[in-house]
This record gives sequence, structure tokens and C-alpha cells, in this order.
Amino acid sequence: MNHLKPFLIIIILLTFSNVCLSQSKADKDPEDCEEVEIANSSLTFSIGADLMSRYVWRGLQYGGNAPSIQPNLCLTWKGLNVGFWGAYSTAGLNESQELDFFISYTFAKDMFTVLFTDYYFPNRRAPDKFYNYDVDSTHHILEGTVSFNGTEKIPLSLLVAVNFYGADASRIGNDPSSSDFNKKVGIQYSTYMELKYSTSILRSVDFDAFVGVNLTSPRKEDSSIGYVGEGGFYGSKAGVVNMGVSFGKEIPLSSEFSLPITSSIIANPVDNFYYFVFGVGISN
Repeated sequence: MNHLKPFLIIIILLTFSNVCLSQSKADKDPEDCEEVEIANSSLTFSIGADLMSRYVWRGLQYGGNAPSIQPNLCLTWKGLNVGFWGAYSTAGLNESQELDFFISYTFAKDMFTVLFTDYYFPNRRAPDKFYNYDVDSTHHILEGTVSFNGTEKIPLSLLVAVNFYGADASRIGNDPSSSDFNKKVGIQYSTYMELKYSTSILRSVDFDAFVGVNLTSPRKEDSSIGYVGEGGFYGSKAGVVNMGVSFGKEIPLSSEFSLPITSSIIANPVDNFYYFVFGVGISN
């Protein structure tokens, strides 16, 4: 059965008519869905999937050392965009699998976007509790993002994203002598900021250079009293967690279909992680 996996993956990708190549931009950017017009209206729809050699997002790898299938579903009306995005490891690992819901609005001649994302991470050790939003036990993380998307004259984009609810907690008010030591919780508000330069090189190759920073420093272990805080969502300390370059190109297959391919070289200086990621999809 193992020797059939590559063929099954290719068949799955070929069943999709459109692909939102979000991961090719070194971030998921789920609001960047390719628009497909429906009945000559302003309503557009997109459904697709990417096959990535690894799932790397904001300088961290998820889903183990295996390729990741990343389906997406997007519905767009004027500047409003609603959809789902997922990531599933081909190794069959349930940990760090993901299902996200997002809604965004782009305005001011497409220069600015506000985005709400509900990240959901199943727990492989217990049955899924998708509808559980209790702050102390939920597997959801709610994030708000504001971004400047750049212009033709200013090919720079900037985003700031903040986790404001859910499984991004830190232990607070910790007095080792108190009865609630390491029990009292609060939101850590992990914050990520990314600056990206986008252009085209050799006429037909998309090029991005990006740098992402973890702006929040999690509490660290104190050797005298033990563990007093949860680890950071983006790394062990504040600093540059995601930097590198990304290349993308569409290879025409016919008059109706093309093969988008992407490749990214990514470094996480804070925690000394380095990645070389390749992705492929089908679009029309």
C-alpha cells in the first residue's frame, strides 16, 4: 500500500479545479483565495488543495517530518472573504493536524485587510471536542490580524497578528507558596509581526523576501521555584522567528490548466530551525 501513496496524492490534487497557493507565501494568508466568478456576479468561489513537502508556518514545523495536504475552501463577495483551511500530514500523525475557519475584509483599494481566524488543533489523545470553547480546555485559538497589503509603487506588506482567546494561555499570578500555584491562567496574547517584499524576477518568477518577529516573550522556567509559565506560541523568546525567501512559478499544462510550484528557504534564528520547503498544486 505504501508504494501507492504518491499516486493517490497526485489523484487527490488533480480533482480540484482551483488552488489557493497560500503556503507559497511563507504564511497561510487564507484570505488570498483565487477568485472564480459565479454567474457574472460579484460572488466568487474557490476550492482546492496544496501538497507541501513540509507544513512550515511562521518559522515552525507542524505535523511531523512528512508532506502535508492542505485543502481550502473560499467564498468571496466584493471585499469580504469567508472560508476554511486545513493541514493533514501524509504520515498519518494526528498531532498538529489543523482545521481553520477565517473571515476577512479587504478595503481602501485592496491596501488593507482585517482578518479573524479560528485555529483548531485536534488532540490525538482524546476525542475531538470541536464545539468546546471553554478557555481552560479548548483546542481552538482565536486570532485577529491587521495587514497593509502594499501597492504597485510600494511592494511591501506588513501584518500584525494577535492571539486573543483560547489555547494560548500563560500561568499568571504564580506564588510558589500559594494554593493556586500554576493553576491560575490567563491569555498570553502571543503577537506576531511580518514584513514582506514581493516582486517578479526573470519576468515570470514570483519572489518574496520576508522577516517575521515574535513580539511576546513567554515566561521562563525559574530554577529556584520550578516551572512558572507556558512556552511561547512562536518560540522560546521574543525575536526573529521566521525569515527567508520564497519563489513561485506557474507552468502551463494546457489552455485551461497550469501547475503552480513554489519553493521556500526559511530560517528561525530564535530556536535555530531551518527549512527548505517545496509545494505544488493545480489551478485553472
